[in-house]
Amino acid sequence: MATTSNPEKRSTGAFHSLRDFWARVTEGLKISQLWGQFKSEATDTYGFYSKDVDREAISQEKSKFKRFWRTAWGLFLAMLMKLSPTRRVLLIAAIILLVVHNENFDGIWLGAVILFLLLALELADRVTMKRDLEIAREIQQWLVPAQPPVIAGVDIAFATRPQNTVAGDYYDAFLRPLPTGRASNPPLLIAVADVAGKSVPAALLMATFQASLRALAATPASLDEIVVGLERYARAHSLEGLRFTTAFLAEINVETREMSYVNCGHNDPILRRASGEIERLSIGGPPLGTPLFTENEIPYPSGRTQLYAGDLIFIFTDGVVEAVNEAGEEYGEARLLPCVHPTPANAADVLARVMADVNNFVGYARQHDDITALVLRVTS
Repeated sequence: MATTSNPEKRSTGAFHSLRDFWARVTEGLKISQLWGQFKSEATDTYGFYSKDVDREAISQEKSKFKRFWRTAWGLFLAMLMKLSPTRRVLLIAAIILLVVHNENFDGIWLGAVILFLLLALELADRVTMKRDLEIAREIQQWLVPAQPPVIAGVDIAFATRPQNTVAGDYYDAFLRPLPTGRASNPPLLIAVADVAGKSVPAALLMATFQASLRALAATPASLDEIVVGLERYARAHSLEGLRFTTAFLAEINVETREMSYVNCGHNDPILRRASGEIERLSIGGPPLGTPLFTENEIPYPSGRTQLYAGDLIFIFTDGVVEAVNEAGEEYGEARLLPCVHPTPANAADVLARVMADVNNFVGYARQHDDITALVLRVTS
């Protein structure tokens, strides 16, 4: 017996297919969220290309019309010159075909095909580069701890969010190996660092910083000696100061809770006592690898403090306080400090509260720097 198709069922199936396709394309984002992302990306893209526009020459034009067209032409040239010579020619040809046509020849379709081809070529380059960056990100993740060390009476949490696929920020927390013959518990070493720059160059230098720190920490060297060693290496490989590194390093006696630390030009970590009093850990020196007109070693005095049950340390990179929203406002320490309090008692919850507050403040604005933070709370 022959069966007839059900138009209503076909319509429902098509609707579900279209809905699934839309959900896949948008990744579940609402229209308002998509529009917010588009505005943010469009603003950043305009800023990227406008750097190559001669604003001074344009400002000398008295006519608003001329200023507009010179700006538009400058932006077009900035985009054009980012392409390879072959793709520049293809783009110009596509524009001509889209604009110039007559009754005998309509080049709109051919121009559209060329534009689609250019999009495919640029997308292939982007995907290839993204794949390489994803591999670099996996390698970078091997260099930082996936989980904090388990230490009685100490609760540690950390989080990082790269501005790009890979980051120039570094964080670490590990127990130093003890020299042979020592019976006491190994000290806890805490490190948070920020290499000047972003993306791949900063990530490569971050890897060398991690290797140097781990190698020095495996020796009987004191914290002061570790910092001196890191400074020597950083100055020798700073490209005349272009690639300096800010860092905060601390060593904690897990038995007595006595902490020594050195701040190398880093944002002053926040030490919030159980009483609510706030101290800033600022003792140290300039960033590692800072260009100075001297061949002598830079002194890095160390600070000391005693930690007690209920105390909380919040260490962060400048990407936290310098996070910018769509209005161009920075998050700032005035917003950060109220979030850094030991309630609830879990270090991970404190960290999550700060990161959520930064995210809510930034909104859809694109991230301009790596964001990294480490929370240490003494529980007993």
